[in-house]
Amino acid sequence: MTGGLRRFRTPAPRAAPGERCEMCAEPIGAEHGHVIDLESRTILCACRGCYLLFTHRGAGGKRHRAVPDRFRHVPRFGPGTALWESAGIPVKTAFLFRNSVQDRPVAFYPSPAGATESLLELGTWDELLAGTPAFADIADDVEALLLNQLDLGFECFLVPIDVCYELVGLVRTTWRGFDGGTEAHEAIDAFFAKLRERSEVVTDG
Repeated sequence: MTGGLRRFRTPAPRAAPGERCEMCAEPIGAEHGHVIDLESRTILCACRGCYLLFTHRGAGGKRHRAVPDRFRHVPRFGPGTALWESAGIPVKTAFLFRNSVQDRPVAFYPSPAGATESLLELGTWDELLAGTPAFADIADDVEALLLNQLDLGFECFLVPIDVCYELVGLVRTTWRGFDGGTEAHEAIDAFFAKLRERSEVVTDG
């Protein structure tokens, strides 16, 4: 890794569930969709009407895009080891997505300071997708590959991008000291346990 590592811009404060859509100010409930600002990477809480406006590529003047709601899980993901070695990721979890504004895939890992970028070797993204047909249709900007290192290898999820931000926030608020502490590790384990429950299990071949 080099001095070129960058952190995500901290997302703007989110509307509390049950308050208002951050796009049109209509009331929203606890269950609502999200729309991402592609330039700032800010995630906005949206009412159903605003969410549907940005579900197609090119909507919103190419500035906003609705975050989909699908979850897929590969319990044993072989390419994870090579990715960790080439990108120099110092922790057990990282997420990757294709940033259409920058026209390149990017990789980040959660840390107590936020999401930190790790440099990807040319071709890494294509190699990850080529070996997993169920991930081939991943959407730019709004979906990510979330990898988690286990005792016997790696697991990988295709998730909405806001799930990755949720994990980053979880690490930032629970991590204590050098190794994170019991609270952080229990919270992260619970996060992935819930993710496995809601995900469709697929294979990497």
